[in-house]
Amino acid sequence: MSDTYDVIVIGLGGMGSAAAYHLAARGHRVLGLERFTPAHDRGSSHGGSRIIRQSYFEDPAYVPLLLRAYELWEQLARDSGDEVYRLTGGLYVGPAESLTVAGSIRASREWGLPHRIMDSAEIRGAFPNFAPDPHFIGLYEQQAGFARPELTVGAHLELAARAGADLRFGEQVEQWKQSGGGVTVTTAAGSYTAGQLVICPGAWAPKLLADLGIGIEIERQVMYWLDPVVGTAKFENDPIYIAENDEGAQIYGFPAVDGPDGGVKTAFFRKGLLCTPETIDREVHADEITEMRTRVTELLPALAGRLLHAATCMYSNTADQHFVIARHPAHTAVTVACGFSGHGFKFVPVVGEILADLAMTGGTRHPIDLFAPQRLVSL
Repeated sequence: MSDTYDVIVIGLGGMGSAAAYHLAARGHRVLGLERFTPAHDRGSSHGGSRIIRQSYFEDPAYVPLLLRAYELWEQLARDSGDEVYRLTGGLYVGPAESLTVAGSIRASREWGLPHRIMDSAEIRGAFPNFAPDPHFIGLYEQQAGFARPELTVGAHLELAARAGADLRFGEQVEQWKQSGGGVTVTTAAGSYTAGQLVICPGAWAPKLLADLGIGIEIERQVMYWLDPVVGTAKFENDPIYIAENDEGAQIYGFPAVDGPDGGVKTAFFRKGLLCTPETIDREVHADEITEMRTRVTELLPALAGRLLHAATCMYSNTADQHFVIARHPAHTAVTVACGFSGHGFKFVPVVGEILADLAMTGGTRHPIDLFAPQRLVSL
């Protein structure tokens, strides 16, 4: 195969695999480059489950993208034959004025999303595993659930290859540059040229996109799978949840989705240590396990059981915790997607569509002004 392509995609995790698929499905000659194996566990797109939801407390401006993402989740499930996502309902709990609750209510009302406001007693009655503080309230939305990150990445890669994409793994990018009307990407295996370049670097953004000057910080996060003292069966029909306490600290979790021996997954949201992909501590320590168990049992007392296993991943945080999705301001043939700040995976299918639009036409019908990198240069 020729080493000249219409577009090269660097990074084949969540966003890059979706971009490669959308580009190849449109008939473009695509080269995908990934430093690790397919659907690897060294970055952010792993851990068995990621929350998907529409009542978006971060900002109502995300909702139109979520509505399109849900259409594409269904298309991906249909085309791949894999259960890449599942709806379980979602419960967002905390003080009435908390970001988790007030923000979810705001987004639901602004976009007319079906939802139900519940007081503490109603939450306990509907979901017996939950024991929120008496002054807490919750928003329940039926259209929430979880995506399977490894299955999603694998499905996008398989469909991209089926559409003709040339996907290469174990090939680390050493350099990229724009020259003339196109780009050149150099790896240890050789150099490749293309008319356009899409960079989806995940936690490697500070290195590959240093010239953006936007100061992305990489944060180590831990995911925990606890064995409920009442057994996993009683957690199988629970909703996904996000819970905020009086101090503003958030945790999140899932129903029991991995069978009787799979435990119940939970984690803190944005309570990690700064790191780099090279320095991240992959070991999970006893004090961390104790802290997680203590916090989650305030809401779900039955999660007082033993730890089955734990895993680390990395958030790539921008200063305002909004994404970066845009044509590179200094390179007209380069499109970037980075800084997903711990809440990006639910957008994977629509981000792939947006990146294909930007790379091949320079624009997109989707609302992405919020994600312009220029907003971060002075922060």
